[in-house]
Amino acid sequence: MSISRRTARSVRILGVASATAALALGAAGNALACNISEFSAEAKCDGTKGIISVTDVDASGTSAVVSVFLENNGADVQKVGQQEIKGSRQGVTITFAEDWKPNATYRVHVKAGNLVDADIKGNVTAPPTACATESPSPSASETPEPSETPSSPASSGTPSANPSESESSAAPATPGDNAPSPAAGSSNLAETGANSNTPMIAGIAGALVVVGGGAVFFGMRRRGASKSS
Repeated sequence: MSISRRTARSVRILGVASATAALALGAAGNALACNISEFSAEAKCDGTKGIISVTDVDASGTSAVVSVFLENNGADVQKVGQQEIKGSRQGVTITFAEDWKPNATYRVHVKAGNLVDADIKGNVTAPPTACATESPSPSASETPEPSETPSSPASSGTPSANPSESESSAAPATPGDNAPSPAAGSSNLAETGANSNTPMIAGIAGALVVVGGGAVFFGMRRRGASKSS
């Protein structure tokens, strides 16, 4: 039984449509497949601590294993850590605690079944400035105590502006109140060292002595004359 041209044409059209659908499904499957370009990484600070963050925007949600390595001159020095991640269209982020040094380099490797087994291109370079550290708060023993305020002006060495009534009303002491007052007539002695009348008195006394001696002499002489007569 021969196939008509119309039937053959219909078969060809059906085959072309099937092939087109298969290509579309294949393209859609490749678009949803996990890809290394859907992963990104960054070194940053979380408060005062350094971290390496890795973000996966794989819409298929394929499970992947992420490993982070510290690099030095293109060689792995230390493995920072390893975690599993399942991405989403909105993006899923995981973090690795790492006290990174400024400008340090890290290699981030992603393994997702048979779909991805590669490093994130460009590696990760830490910022040139380290994370800020918290200033230590002073302990109770180190807290300076406030200085004591002097209770009165006398304690600070400043004289009182208003002296007390007893001090203001008290008469100043007169020097020499307890010393005996000098005798009358002795002021000249204190001033000159001797009384100004002393020479005259001495002269009168000397004259009296001479007169008295003469009187005694003459009296004895007369007495002797009377006895001889």
